[in-house]
Amino acid sequence: MAKVNHPTVTAEMIEKYYECNKQKKEIEQQMEELKERFHLYFDKSFGADEKAEVIMGGYKLQRQVRKSEKYSDETIAKLEALKMTELIKTVKKPDDAKIKAAIQLNLIKEEDLEGCLVTNSSLAISVKPLTPK
Repeated sequence: MAKVNHPTVTAEMIEKYYECNKQKKEIEQQMEELKERFHLYFDKSFGADEKAEVIMGGYKLQRQVRKSEKYSDETIAKLEALKMTELIKTVKKPDDAKIKAAIQLNLIKEEDLEGCLVTNSSLAISVKPLTPK
């Protein structure tokens, strides 16, 4: 799409966006159904959670297996029992709800935390027909 010096929006552009978004959702649904079928095929043919590939009709279909390991929260109790607390990470984070409550109760002033509040925003486009299609 060409770069526009002065942005313009037309009814046709909005309709095009709406139609493309509708098609995108339909395509994503079809892809999810196909992926589910591929996983079932690989599970039955090669075993669950197994890496596999099949070549058909000029295409190679592959299933990759990505594994990650992480200790569960129950590990904390076991490490404490073993007196290995130095292996437990302590994460200090501000408690937003308690801070807001403290400000409302005048225990602290907003000015006391000036520059500390981070505000994030994200932009989203939504197009809906005025009359159901």
